[in-house]
Amino acid sequence: MSNHTARRIAGIFGFCGVLFGAFGAHMLHGLLQKNETTGIWETGVLYHLVHALALLTLSGWRPMPHRAFALMLGGIIVFSGSLYLLSLTNVRWLGAITPIGGLGMMAGWLVLVLSKREES
Repeated sequence: MSNHTARRIAGIFGFCGVLFGAFGAHMLHGLLQKNETTGIWETGVLYHLVHALALLTLSGWRPMPHRAFALMLGGIIVFSGSLYLLSLTNVRWLGAITPIGGLGMMAGWLVLVLSKREES
C-alpha cells in the first residue's frame, strides 16, 4: 500500500469517526438512551478517532510501517464496529468480540515499539 492510499484510508476513517460521533449524539440519541448504550457508543467513537489520527500519522512515515497500520486499521473495524453494533442492537454477546479489536490496536502500537526503524 502506498503512503497516498494509506492517507486516504486514514482520512476516510477520520471522517467516519466524526460522522458517527455526531450521528450518535443527535440522530441516535433516543435509541442509545433507550438501550442504555450511550457510553458504549462514545467509547467506540473515541478509539475510532484516536486511531484514525494514528493511521494518518503512520501514512506520512517513510518507510510506512505497513504491519502496524494494518493492525490498527483492523482494530478500529473490529473494536469500534462491535461497539457500534452492540449499541444499536443491544445484543450483548457482541461485547465478546470487542477485545479482539483492542488486541489488534495494541499489537499495532507494540509493532511500532519493537520495530528496528532507524531515525533519520
